Amino acid sequence: MLKILVVDDEAHIRELIRLYLEDEGFAIIEKANGAEALEYAENHKVDLAIIDIMMPKMDGWELCESLRQFGEMPILMITAKGEAADRIKGFKLGTDDYLVKPFDPVEMVLRVKALLKRYRIDASHTLALGSITLDRKKYHVVYRDGQTVTLPMKEFELLYKLGSHAGQLFTRDNLIEDIWGLDYEGDERTVDVHIKRLREKFAACEGDFRIVTIRGLGYRLEVRHD
Repeated sequence: MLKILVVDDEAHIRELIRLYLEDEGFAIIEKANGAEALEYAENHKVDLAIIDIMMPKMDGWELCESLRQFGEMPILMITAKGEAADRIKGFKLGTDDYLVKPFDPVEMVLRVKALLKRYRIDASHTLALGSITLDRKKYHVVYRDGQTVTLPMKEFELLYKLGSHAGQLFTRDNLIEDIWGLDYEGDERTVDVHIKRLREKFAACEGDFRIVTIRGLGYRLEVRHD
């Protein structure tokens, strides 16, 4: 699931953005100021940031400039200011797109998707693994015969992560960081338990895919190609 960082000191704006983007299948992390957002981004993977300009502790300009030090992350700035000079300043500091309050939330969603596409970040909701399909929006698995099963969120996210990068090896630490977050207080055995549950649930689907253990390293998912 793609993770979007929403930074705005107005709670109702954050809620509006969250409701529309969660409906599209994104995971939303809310922060009320730039300092909190920067601390989070330093310790967690973020796929896109939506940033207000006028905020306490650290404004959007400074946050945008700081986030750019982490690499190529799509950044959308949302502000009450609509002057050309502010847009130019934002683009110079590294923002990718700009929306002015009050904004149409549907347009905001379209701009988010366009940025993800520009950065070649997969924002699709479905993933095919052989004859089964994963629907990230509903945590559903749809089988060839049309049967639909809903998985617990973490199991689904783990399967979707492995399936999205079929053939790629993931260490347990990689998976904990991406699925559970760096602040997770459990241990890597949690990954093993979830992998075991997935194998049990999809034992009849080995003709479509299988999750392989690379001893001492981690896991990878292999998709069968006829």
